[in-house]
Amino acid sequence: MRTTKEIAEQIVAREGGYVNDPDDPGGATKFGVTLHTMRRLGIDLTGDGQVTSADVAQLSHRQAVDIFLEHYFKRPGIDNLPAQIQASVFDMHVNAGANAVKILQRLLVEMGHSVQVDGIIGSETSRAANAAQKATQNFLNDAYGIARRNYYYSLADVRPKSRKYARRRDGGKGGWIVRAEEFISAKYHLSAQKHQERTAAWD
Repeated sequence: MRTTKEIAEQIVAREGGYVNDPDDPGGATKFGVTLHTMRRLGIDLTGDGQVTSADVAQLSHRQAVDIFLEHYFKRPGIDNLPAQIQASVFDMHVNAGANAVKILQRLLVEMGHSVQVDGIIGSETSRAANAAQKATQNFLNDAYGIARRNYYYSLADVRPKSRKYARRRDGGKGGWIVRAEEFISAKYHLSAQKHQERTAAWD
């Protein structure tokens, strides 16, 4: 099983270097760390008293890994979830913040557990997730990955500017979908035809 640091390193590698896409609500991004996140954490790397895209551009690989470990894994309490789903929830938390936890909580509610959908991993969510993991014989990770994939599709349904993240120009799976399926067993990956059917209404 991958260590937390290895997962963080892989997230940074996947996210790539500096990008400032006007369609990304998080603003300028480097290694997956957004301008919004750096402002929230008060990370002023230029020392000018402001947190701007210039600070994002100066972010190092090591700093990005440390930010993810501290603020997207440890503080949210992802380490209290079943080990099998930690990587996927961690990766999604980097990508979608508290929505990563809400997706899990909604899934747990659908599975019959009494959990508040608040985006916070407390003892209630942790207990329910561990119980679901045991009851489903390790299917929880696939179920979460599928729910995560559905979230991306639904987001693109209502936000046309985000569709380029879910579907490539040639109609293939976009980065969001590929990313979600990295954590899903191959037998649950959508075929190219199913993906095209799911996104046909976007044309």
